[in-house]
Amino acid sequence: IKNVIHKIVHVVSGDSILEPLCFPEQHEPSPCPGLDCPSSAPLACLFCPESVPSHQKDALLKHLLLQHKLVIADVKLIADLSQYLLYWKGRFLEQPVEDFCSVMKTNSTGPVEKQENYYLLCDVLPEDRVLRENLQQKRLEEVLEQQQKEREDTTFHRPCMFCNDEFTGNRSGLLNHMAREHSFGIGLPDNIVYCNQFLDTLQNKLDSLQCLYCEKTFRDKITLKDHMRKKSHRRINSNNRVYDRFYVINYLELGKTWEEVQSEDDRELVEDGDDDWSDWQAHPVSAVCLFCEHQSETMDQIYTHMKDVHGFDLHKLRLELNLHFYQQVKLVNFIRRQIHQSRCYGCDEKFESRQDVLQHIGTAGHVMNLPDMSTWNQPQYYFPTYENDALLCTLSDSDEDEAGANMSHSDGVPVIAEDLSNLRAIKQSSVLNQLLKHRGACS
Repeated sequence: IKNVIHKIVHVVSGDSILEPLCFPEQHEPSPCPGLDCPSSAPLACLFCPESVPSHQKDALLKHLLLQHKLVIADVKLIADLSQYLLYWKGRFLEQPVEDFCSVMKTNSTGPVEKQENYYLLCDVLPEDRVLRENLQQKRLEEVLEQQQKEREDTTFHRPCMFCNDEFTGNRSGLLNHMAREHSFGIGLPDNIVYCNQFLDTLQNKLDSLQCLYCEKTFRDKITLKDHMRKKSHRRINSNNRVYDRFYVINYLELGKTWEEVQSEDDRELVEDGDDDWSDWQAHPVSAVCLFCEHQSETMDQIYTHMKDVHGFDLHKLRLELNLHFYQQVKLVNFIRRQIHQSRCYGCDEKFESRQDVLQHIGTAGHVMNLPDMSTWNQPQYYFPTYENDALLCTLSDSDEDEAGANMSHSDGVPVIAEDLSNLRAIKQSSVLNQLLKHRGACS
C-alpha cells in the first residue's frame, strides 16, 4: 500500500505516536516540506466542531488520533489540507467512516473490552486519491498563475543584496545582475515563483550575518562578504528545504523534490549488447542493534554483535518458535517499541531510562525471555517502530544455512525453479526487446 506505513499509528500501553520513529543517522527530510504555504483557513475536525489555526496542524492530527481514532496518511503530501478536511467532513456526514477507511483492530487476540478500532484514511481509496490529485492540480495552477503575474509585472523595485544598485521594472533585471556581476545564481528567472518572498528570505539571512550556502554565522558583514567570496559560497544551499517553495519544478509531481524530477530520464533505451552488472555495488544496510546504538554494514555482523554483546540470538528464537517472516517482523517491532518506552519486554516492568531497562534485562536474564506470543503477535506490530529499520529487510522465512531444511515451512507447495540455462537467448528473443528494436528501426 503506497506510503501507508509512514503514517500508521502505534498504540501500545497508552503510547501514541503520530509517525514511526527514525534512526537519526539515517533520517532524511520528508518530501517538499517547504511547499507548505501559510494559509489563514482553519483546519476543521472531521467529526466534531473542533478546529485549529493552520499552523497548528499537529494539534489537529493528535486530536483526530486520540479522540476519534483516525489517522490521515501522508499529510505532508496534501496540497491543501484545509480543503481536504472540509471535503471528508462532508462525506462522513453522508456515510459512516468504515465505508471509506481501512480498519485496524488493536489487541485483536485479547479481551473484547481492550480491543479498539483505528481508521486509516489514505489514497488507496480511489476517491481519496482523486481528491489529492485535484488539490495538487489546483495548487499547480495557482503557482503557474502567480509566476505569470510576476513575469509580467513592471512595478518591481528592489536594491541588489550585494551592492547599492537599484532595479525597477521587471525582476529579471535584478536576478540577471546578481548572476552576472556578483556570480550569484539562483536559477533562471522563469523557474522562480514568489520572488519577493524568496529575496526577503535571502536578505534576512545576510542581515543575520549568515552565509547563504554553508549557513554559518559571522561576526560582521565584511567577514561574511570575504568568506562567501573566498569560499565561492555565492549560491544557496540546495539541501535547505525552505527554498523548495520558490521553484516551480517542486510543484510538478506530488511528493517529488526537484532533484528527483530532474534526475528522471524518460527516454526509452534499447538494450544493446551484454548487460554487465559486475561493477554494481549496493549501499551498506547500516542495520542498528535492537538494544544499543551499534550499527553494522552486514547482517552477519549485527546478529553476531547482538549475540556476543547482549546474549540475544534471533536465529535461535526463530527456530525454537518456528516463526515465519511476518511473526519475526512483529517480534522485532515489539522489542523496538518496548526498549523505546524503557520497558522490559520479558516482564513488562517500566524503568526511568533506556539504560536502566537494558541493565535490568541483562541482570535479570530476560534477554531471551519473551512473553506469551499473544502479547506481541498483534496486527499493530506489522508496522515498523523505526521506518528506516534495515533489520526488517533481512529477516528470513527459512534456515538456508542448514542442509535438509524442514519442508513443512513451505506448506508442501512445490517450487519450480526458473530455467536460466540460456539467459542470453531469452533476453535477445524477448517480445519487449523486439518491439523496441523495431521502433528504433522505424524512426
